[in-house]
Amino acid sequence: MTKLSVNINKIATLRNSRGGNVPNLLKVATDIEAFGAQGITIHPRPDERHIKYEDARALKNIVTTEFNIEGNPVPKFIDLVLDIKPTQVTLVPDAVDAITSNAGWDTLTHKDFLKEVIATFKNAGIRTSIFTDANIKMVEGAAETGTERIELYTESYAQQFSLDKENSIAPFIEAAKTANKCNLGINAGHDLSLDNIEYFKENVPDLLEVSIGHALICESLYLGLENVVNMYLNKLK
Repeated sequence: MTKLSVNINKIATLRNSRGGNVPNLLKVATDIEAFGAQGITIHPRPDERHIKYEDARALKNIVTTEFNIEGNPVPKFIDLVLDIKPTQVTLVPDAVDAITSNAGWDTLTHKDFLKEVIATFKNAGIRTSIFTDANIKMVEGAAETGTERIELYTESYAQQFSLDKENSIAPFIEAAKTANKCNLGINAGHDLSLDNIEYFKENVPDLLEVSIGHALICESLYLGLENVVNMYLNKLK
């Protein structure tokens, strides 16, 4: 079964919009685990516009499943991850002013930098993953950095799925095959939803984990959080 890691950034965004502590981020994370999710993902950004650095530290004390922290490895982020020591760190090349992640790493251009950062995290016992486009060259470049996993950036799949699902999935199948040849574990995320997740899971070989936040929270407004978590789990079996 592919593991479901729920990104709770949107819960923090809702909380921050009114100040205070409603909804309670820690309670939501605990409930999501109780509903069956196998991981919690957060993506703190330097401006702390949703997940705050203090949230990351507090979550470390209550998350009992896999804890995945995503972000651009600037010095402040590196220090946070080394302090918390989550299960996994996912390196994402997002700009400071980015609304959301919008590209994978150029693993060839940034190979030396990534190798240095990844070695730092691996020496601390933290599993590493690189956010990567579904591009064979970028996957091969990722393998040269020492990372243990890649996270396939799935926005293009999600955008094209309703128009031509076979062509939309094709580059991800090839990227996954390349990752398998390079002994890289495969994660995936970005705009995956109840509509498109099952087809992705069925066609991408050896998919270990998906990280889903925005769609899952939006779907929960209509269907309920516990129900939606279990709907994803059923599709990922």
